[in-house]
Amino acid sequence: MAKYYFVFGEGSKINQIICAVLINLPLFAYGASIGWLSPMTLLLQSKDSPTGRPLTDTEISWMASAAYLICCPADFLMAFMGDRIGRKYTLLFITSTLVGCWIIKLASYEVPAFIAARALVGLNMAGCFVICPIYTKEISQDSIRGFLGTMLVLFQTTGNLFGYVMGDLLTYNTFLWVCLALPTLHLILFMMMPESPSFLLKQGNVEEATRVLAWLRCRTEDDVVIKNELQIMKKEQEKDSEGSKFLLKNILSDRILRRAFIIAMVVTLAREVCGAIPVLSFAGDIFSMASKGSSLVLSPNQQAMMLGAVQVAGSALASSVVEKAGRKMLLFITSLISGLSMCGLASWFLVKNLGYYAPAWIPVVTLCVSIFCDASGLQPVSMVLTGEIVSFKYRGTVMAITMAAASFSAFLQMLFFKPLATAIGVHVAFYFFFGICVTAAIYVLIFIPETRNKTLDQIYEALKIKKEKIKEKQLTKSEDC
Repeated sequence: MAKYYFVFGEGSKINQIICAVLINLPLFAYGASIGWLSPMTLLLQSKDSPTGRPLTDTEISWMASAAYLICCPADFLMAFMGDRIGRKYTLLFITSTLVGCWIIKLASYEVPAFIAARALVGLNMAGCFVICPIYTKEISQDSIRGFLGTMLVLFQTTGNLFGYVMGDLLTYNTFLWVCLALPTLHLILFMMMPESPSFLLKQGNVEEATRVLAWLRCRTEDDVVIKNELQIMKKEQEKDSEGSKFLLKNILSDRILRRAFIIAMVVTLAREVCGAIPVLSFAGDIFSMASKGSSLVLSPNQQAMMLGAVQVAGSALASSVVEKAGRKMLLFITSLISGLSMCGLASWFLVKNLGYYAPAWIPVVTLCVSIFCDASGLQPVSMVLTGEIVSFKYRGTVMAITMAAASFSAFLQMLFFKPLATAIGVHVAFYFFFGICVTAAIYVLIFIPETRNKTLDQIYEALKIKKEKIKEKQLTKSEDC
């Protein structure tokens, strides 16, 4: 077995940060692949299209939606692979799918090739959002778990912005080669990273788990901190072994696990149905309306870059405050403010439809506020929270189910938002998103415990209702007597 050495001061967190950065680097590459679609759609539908003809709206729609369709079943495949072959090798497979995506696009200009390449993006998307948060959580100590967990959204949004900017500056083929270089670099660098200590422990490889944990924490293998943390992991996995092999049955039959699962599902769906997805797809129309009669004139690429910059700023804020503000308060505030921005946007459309004057800056401001809140709280905190409130055995299953639900809801929004907005009025749709966000904020305030710096046992204790806590105290007293 390889021995891991740490070169920084004892107790340093730098090895965890390096590992987390490399774990989340596929999110940057994934973000670039999503950002690729915005500037390249304009090119592919123009007379200068590299395909030799402008692509139709239907062909572009299939390209856009293929990733989401594939992502739904792929979420379960990634969770299965993560539990069977390990987090590390699953992550390397995830990166290789993106390598395949760019090779296909470089090799062919045919529409079926584009759709196949986007299907591989769906595999990459599933892996990034199922494995990366789990892997990051399992290599992190409690004090920086939230900070490292928010890297997921920070890397994704930075990748989006990178895709918008590079797509505007580079030629079609040059952009493809740059995008191919990103996952290729990750494949090389990540070979040096260790497997998750929790997975190694599950495999019975205690010695290697000890070595990896010692390297991550920059401590010696016989350090009491390492021994204590390994004991906590063992205790967690011993508890998991008591249930049956049918994981979903265990989750639904155990009251605490069921509450944790419901919380994970609620925050995931709140993140997906907060209005951010249709807001991003509707941004061009909103900016076009806002620019009428004003000096605000932005090209589609400039709009995408502005929203990309707002997303990066929001995700950067999340990384800096999540350990200070806590998960609960950050999620509550961003849900509430996002809801109010949706209400403002809906009201602006309603006033315009009624024929009254409405300032052109309102949709721009509400749009940016909504995207900022999504990137600074709703997205990163929901991902961190979902990884924190379930144990090792159930982590992959819960992440797969919630991400499949998220992917399906995103697909439905992309498919039906435009026709529904036209049929019933766009203001009704945004008032609906306002209701979702406010309901989510209330739910967070009442039902979700603070998980910052807490162990799994402490989180499960916080999930118990008052009656259960009283009953446990009574049982403890009777046993003492």
